[in-house]
Amino acid sequence: MKTTPLYETYKSYPKVKLTDFGSWSLPLQFSSIGEEHHAVRNGCGLFDISHMGQIMISGPLASEYLDYLMTNSITKMSDGQLMYSFMCNSSGGVVDDVMIYRFNEQQYMVVVNASNSEKDLSWMIKDNPWAQKGKEIAEITDFSPHISVLALQGPKAVDVLSTLDSSLADLSFFTFKGEVLIGGRKIVISRNGYTGEDGFELYMANEDAPYIWNLLLESGKKEGLIPCGLGARDTLRLEAKLPLYGQELDEDITPLEANLGYFVALEKGSFVGKEALVKQKQEGVKRTLRGIEMIDKAIPRHTHRVFLNDKEIGFVTSGTKSPTLGIFCGYVLIDREIPLSFGDTLEIEIYGKRKQARIVKTPFYKR
Repeated sequence: MKTTPLYETYKSYPKVKLTDFGSWSLPLQFSSIGEEHHAVRNGCGLFDISHMGQIMISGPLASEYLDYLMTNSITKMSDGQLMYSFMCNSSGGVVDDVMIYRFNEQQYMVVVNASNSEKDLSWMIKDNPWAQKGKEIAEITDFSPHISVLALQGPKAVDVLSTLDSSLADLSFFTFKGEVLIGGRKIVISRNGYTGEDGFELYMANEDAPYIWNLLLESGKKEGLIPCGLGARDTLRLEAKLPLYGQELDEDITPLEANLGYFVALEKGSFVGKEALVKQKQEGVKRTLRGIEMIDKAIPRHTHRVFLNDKEIGFVTSGTKSPTLGIFCGYVLIDREIPLSFGDTLEIEIYGKRKQARIVKTPFYKR
């Protein structure tokens, strides 16, 4: 399995539990999922997310080409801004959901999901309609093998970073600084995250990652900073209604079905998937993502079938027991034609038994 540059640093931590995540050996937890979850909600936690991919888009065609590949309006971005977007196929399904960093009009960084890195790179370079027509494309470079990424998340994350650079407290949400010196190392720092809390993501050279990891943990002792794994990352993002690729989104689920149309700029010029998405909106989106709370105590898991009056109407995308709220909850992708209101009940088939759940408002948690 693949490992990040921090693997040797934490593989021998006393309570660390490693897991296979898309062919990567990554920490599921360092202490317990619950402890790490609550640390991020109430203080701060540090994640190794170096498995994520980073693809640089540069050159005179960078803005135009990226705008064609993405559903969101890239040409409206300013230098130092982040933008969340989808990269869709011609049918409107999601190739990947990505985060885009604009350094300038001719240089962008696209952060992609680890499991999709090779597919995304191929799509950007040769598999999309623009490239297949033989038209000139932007310069595309995979920087993933050279970059490590840490996520510092939680309401006290700003206090931890401020001990190392006080100016970072003024960094606005969804913006970044292209070159910050932390402990004498050059780092790109953005204010964003995947937990529903305030936080930062730090991009650095691989050789600097162990030093920065230890520096942050030492600097954050007073604020209760602890290392966190993928388990807490998943429960945190689920409570905050942040989608996970392969569950809420995939090549057969469109952003409109996932109720994420806010990140689809149908009013802009041509982009991959636009015709399919416009048609879907005009004809009516047939599926919808809804939040559920279990009435019967059980965890709904991905692919569990959903029923209403013995009729199968969809499936579970994600589910968990919420550490913050103490409830069993999740998301279901179900037929939109069936009129369901908040409080209405349906059934989830969990290991062969039907369990009752109710439709509820989401996100389950909002800071």
